[in-house]
This record gives sequence, C-alpha cells and structure tokens, in this order.
Amino acid sequence: MNFVRFILQNHTQVLELTLEHLWLVGLSTILAVLVGVPLGLMISHRVGLSRPVLAGANIIQTVPSLALFGFLLPVPWLGERSDRLAIFALTLYALLPIIRNTYTGIRGVDPAVVEAARGMGLTESQLLLQVQLPLAVSVILSGVRVAIVISVGLATIAAAIGAGGLGEFIFRGLAMVDNRVILAGAIPAAILALAADLGVGWLEKRLRPR
Repeated sequence: MNFVRFILQNHTQVLELTLEHLWLVGLSTILAVLVGVPLGLMISHRVGLSRPVLAGANIIQTVPSLALFGFLLPVPWLGERSDRLAIFALTLYALLPIIRNTYTGIRGVDPAVVEAARGMGLTESQLLLQVQLPLAVSVILSGVRVAIVISVGLATIAAAIGAGGLGEFIFRGLAMVDNRVILAGAIPAAILALAADLGVGWLEKRLRPR
C-alpha cells in the first residue's frame, strides 16, 4: 500500500520518467534495427564475414554496461549529452540478437524454395524482398523482441550517467534505502518489458509463415 500511495503522489514524475525510458529504448531499438538487419543480411550472403561480425557483437555484450558508459564518456560529441551516450550504448547492446536472428532467418530459408525462385527468373534483390525476407521475418522479429527486453533493463542503468528514465527512481531508492522508491522504478520497467515482449511476440506469430 505504501508503494501504491507513493506512485499516486508522484504520478506526474512516474509518467515523465516512463516516457524518458520509452524514448531511450525506442530510439536505440530503431537504430539497432537499421544497423543490425542490413548487417545480418550482408553476412548471410557473405558467410566468411559472419564469424567476425557476430564475434564483435558478442564482445560488446560481455562489456558491463556501467563500464561501457564510462568508456564512452570521453568520446567527442557522444559524451557531451548523457541521453545521446545512453542511446548509443543501448544500440550497441541490442545489435547481437538482431544480427544473429537476421542471419539465422535468411540462412534458414529452405534452399529448394530459393532455387525454385531463381528458376522462375527472380533477381537476387527480388529473391530477398519477395521470398527470403517474408519467410524470415518472424525469426528477425524474435531477435528484435529480445533486443527490446534487454534494452528496457539496461536503460535503467543509464540513470547513473544522468540520462533519465525509470532508473532515476531505482538509484534514488538505493541511496535512500527506500523500497517504495526502488519499486517505483523497477515495477514500471518490468511492465514495459512484459508489454514489449507480448506485443512483439503477438506480431511475430501473426507474421510467421504458415
């Protein structure tokens, strides 16, 4: 009940920080899709590049988020604004599942279907747009789904560098040793992650080839 009372008393700030959180996650996910899907498509057609690209994305995942924020702080332009730095870092963390699932989805298309499409006279670009991408879209969306859930959680840590978001409540609550304030950040973040997971999961099932 104390937690509910705290939310009601501070609903304006909760909404404001939730919108900031959505902004960080939404923009970083869009950027990760714009970079990750073309990279996944490229390595699916140039298999020799798949190992170094996926290894690079894997290495980024192993770097602790606070350490990555610290490494990026001195970088010109990025370090000048905390939200800009946080979005860049979240984009890097979201790349792995998107690149990997795009690669897996395209490579997983039945070779017989690909050969049949080529036999019908489709060019490589037509083959990609009309056959491979429609068949792989649900696998790609599965990667986007994972990326969003990861980003929602990591975006709470962005508050440590002043980027805003629901992590503001979590860090404030830790400093005050106040569970109400911690939960005011943790519970809305968990709800956002669940909502994104369910929403993208529903879209993934709708677009799955039958």
